[in-house]
Amino acid sequence: MQNTTRMLAVYEPWFGHRRHISVGYSSTDPAVLRRQIDQAKTLGISGFVVDWYGQREPLLDRSYALLQSIAAETNFQVAMMYDERGGSNGEPATDETLAEFEEFRKTYLAPDAPGRQAYLTYNERPVIFIFPKGGHTDWSRVRAEVQNWNPVPLLIYEYRSAPVGAAFDGMYAWVNPGQKGWARDGSNWGEDYLRNFYRKMRSKYADKIAVGAAWAGFDDTKASWGLNRHMSQRCGNTFKDTLELSREYDTADHPLPFLLIETWNDYEEGTAIERGLARCNADSRQVPSPQ
Repeated sequence: MQNTTRMLAVYEPWFGHRRHISVGYSSTDPAVLRRQIDQAKTLGISGFVVDWYGQREPLLDRSYALLQSIAAETNFQVAMMYDERGGSNGEPATDETLAEFEEFRKTYLAPDAPGRQAYLTYNERPVIFIFPKGGHTDWSRVRAEVQNWNPVPLLIYEYRSAPVGAAFDGMYAWVNPGQKGWARDGSNWGEDYLRNFYRKMRSKYADKIAVGAAWAGFDDTKASWGLNRHMSQRCGNTFKDTLELSREYDTADHPLPFLLIETWNDYEEGTAIERGLARCNADSRQVPSPQ
């Protein structure tokens, strides 16, 4: 079977912000963004899924705006990963979410928006990823509102064990060790979680879009919010095994339209692939490219 899965990577646009660590560049430097897009394309990555908080985080919004414009010039794609509000309860959280969705639509999805042609679509509908935080948003209200957009967007939510409502068109897997939890030595790379995700998407959510995932590892010791969680890169084999697992479940009758690499550049949680993967010694198995 010819692989038609589009490779995407989660992009963190907050470097240069005083609340985040220094990684040697600013996410609002156009030269940096062009270099990163060129590098991603050489690895077979066709788009960035960019964290976006609306005007809660103006620097991140500026980075997103630049990325969308540059992507349109370079045959690349971008999509929003909406970071759900974590503090407000009930109706206020939903009202704020509705306002931010409308802001994004007018600024980035309108026909005359700069770089609009670079926005990621599936079956001609824009794809919006949602990263859950507080769980206070009434997504059925959001769904009712975005049904009035033209074209109507696809809402893709993080996979959870709890039932997923009709508000969402699909789910994506996220870096997760599964029910066994984080191993002290980092050896649990998430195989059980990923297999459960792919099987559940086939058996229970066959009518929804499944977005697979691959990751290199996890280590949140550099994050101000860190909880001392570790997932070893295993000399690059964590990335290799998560990537191969996605291919195992990408079949003709249940194709994966997208694979999400998690992440391109989250150095605070140790998931970045931008600067390469861990290699232990000459005897280690070869690390594959994402392609």
